[in-house]
Amino acid sequence: MSQERGSRRTRIGVVVSDKMDKTVVVRVDDLVKHSIYKKFIKRKVSCKAHDELNSCALGDKVLIVETRPLSKDKRWRVRQILEKAVTA
Repeated sequence: MSQERGSRRTRIGVVVSDKMDKTVVVRVDDLVKHSIYKKFIKRKVSCKAHDELNSCALGDKVLIVETRPLSKDKRWRVRQILEKAVTA
């Protein structure tokens, strides 16, 4: 009898730093409607995500999934690279 895990939160963001070993910093942009003025505000959150194979590069669009705490401030894992950055 196999038990499935609960649904995990996922986010899509852009890699802004890949200087650490097996870790990338991902910036997640979100549009939120102001409760009073009804105008859209851009919110940016940066998350540290675990990248086991060091395959992410600067500017890649990635899908990250929430996981157990892996370090002091790393609670996300890179599930897949959605779009590779164009290097000129």
